[in-house]
Amino acid sequence: MKKLNGVIDSQQFDQETLNSVFRISADMEKMQSHDLLKGKIMASLFYEPSTRTRLSFEAAMCRLGGQVISTENAQQFSSKAKGESLEDSIRVISGYCDTIVLRYHKEGGAARAQQFSKVPVINAGDGKGQHPTQALLDLYTIKKSFGKLSGLTVAMVGDLSNGRTVRSLSYMLGKHYSDNKIIFVSPKQTRMGEDVKQYLTSHKINWEETDNLKAAAPQADVIYQTRVQRERFQDGDSAVYEQVIKESERFNVNGELLALMKKDSIVMHPLPRVTEISYSVDQDPRARYFEQAENGLFVRMALLKMILSGY
Repeated sequence: MKKLNGVIDSQQFDQETLNSVFRISADMEKMQSHDLLKGKIMASLFYEPSTRTRLSFEAAMCRLGGQVISTENAQQFSSKAKGESLEDSIRVISGYCDTIVLRYHKEGGAARAQQFSKVPVINAGDGKGQHPTQALLDLYTIKKSFGKLSGLTVAMVGDLSNGRTVRSLSYMLGKHYSDNKIIFVSPKQTRMGEDVKQYLTSHKINWEETDNLKAAAPQADVIYQTRVQRERFQDGDSAVYEQVIKESERFNVNGELLALMKKDSIVMHPLPRVTEISYSVDQDPRARYFEQAENGLFVRMALLKMILSGY
């Protein structure tokens, strides 16, 4: 029986494994709970704040009959506050559990952790780097909405330079679904990184860049909105942050933008939102961000099963 040896980045997945994730996620959605992982322990180690990712992983483990050990805000309330390195923490914690779900404040944290861990590590976000489990639930949401993951136009909107969710989603779309089109929509200060754009080009993905969301909206099947991530701007960048906030007002999703969109398109957001999606949009059937968050439970149940029990 195959097992998934942890989740570090989006590029690690092949098409067969992706198909297994989606199939098992659908099974988890129907099943809701099981004692499949009874006796297994998941360590939840978060160095940055999290609501949906942390709670959905912990709920996923509980629904599968396993147990959770965790520390609230590991940056302040773990031995990190005493100066312990990530590597030493992982060496110790991996002796207590069967898998570690790690959110780290610096890019590459999950890859570092896996080198020193006795058990599989799951990357729950590493700074500006990646958030591969979010990309998986995003793809699962798109697949449920359209019945396919190809032949679509995906507009990624907002703070793209700091958004690990859109980076991870771009990598997965680029590697596996080459007949999609990606439109990057953002202020010039927060454009998508050149590394991602070069990756897409090398995989012959049709992509373009614009600062005009109203022009992109009628083309898009998916509008993937993101918030401006204040925590990613350095202390000396307050003026840049305020400028980006001001410029981002014209990228908001509201009733006016909904009127420009296709009738069967969808609006996604990794959450939390601030002002970039009006609350009035919540009532529109094209708003899928709360369903998207719920899908995270099923996808993470699938990943835990694949890692700890096999598939």
